[in-house]
Amino acid sequence: MRYKVSHIIRVDYRPPVHLAHFNLRLHPIDWPGQSIEQFELAIDPLPDMREERPGAWPLTLTRVELVKPVATLEVRSSFIAEVREAELDLNAADPPIAQVAQAALAVRDIGPLAPASYLFPSRLLPNVREIADWAQPMLAPDAPCLAAALALARTIKASFRYDTKATDADTPVEQAFAMQRGVCQDFTHVLIVALRSVGLPAAYVSGYLRTYPPPGQPRLVGADAMHAWVALWCGPQRGWVGIDPTNGVLAGVDHLVVALGRDYSDISPIDGVFVGGASQKTFNSVDVSPIESRVPAG
Repeated sequence: MRYKVSHIIRVDYRPPVHLAHFNLRLHPIDWPGQSIEQFELAIDPLPDMREERPGAWPLTLTRVELVKPVATLEVRSSFIAEVREAELDLNAADPPIAQVAQAALAVRDIGPLAPASYLFPSRLLPNVREIADWAQPMLAPDAPCLAAALALARTIKASFRYDTKATDADTPVEQAFAMQRGVCQDFTHVLIVALRSVGLPAAYVSGYLRTYPPPGQPRLVGADAMHAWVALWCGPQRGWVGIDPTNGVLAGVDHLVVALGRDYSDISPIDGVFVGGASQKTFNSVDVSPIESRVPAG
């Protein structure tokens, strides 16, 4: 499936800010089954400095600096993505959770996608005993890893209410869990804390969902903005598998990966520091539209 993706972020500052330094994480990474072309990132006003480099996690970081006062910052990201169905055999052996947890500790790699980076508490995701106790019956040591994690994701979808007004970007995960409501960021954080509590490597994925579903299929929740889901390391054979707790499904051709991190703070689409600005208002617009696939020559 091929998609044309357009994402607009506009931030209004009152009063204007100056000496602003922003970090943008909107350039999609290379990911199995996904290829990106024609990526463009337009910034208005034009920054005084702009550089792009790999991040500490699987992401591309664009850093910009604006010296003069800025009342409105607009960032436009666009690209073409081709996504193929993951080669995931659900009938293959699904190792038990205890075996996957042990295998994760045995991996000596410390690169951006090494399982060790996603085993432990992170900035926004401490150990939360209430979440661990709630999830433990569904994540027994002898339970099949992927099947148990997907069942837990579906429990979150069934038990938690999607409510855009209940939380914001810095709502603690324990608060969202106690309310059992929130958005994709909250559901993803809850699932990550639960999986890590039994020793499973779990990463936070930011990306996009197809805006309009195929005929006869339900529209996935979260398609109007950047979406979030979990990447679970399922052992050395299967590797990383995407699980979407907001929709209770495995990530598939409707999910476009932008970045991976330990939690939302690692991969937020925009953050930074500046002087001034007593208040700010952010507007987001996302469109992910299917386009015709290429026809092979010949």
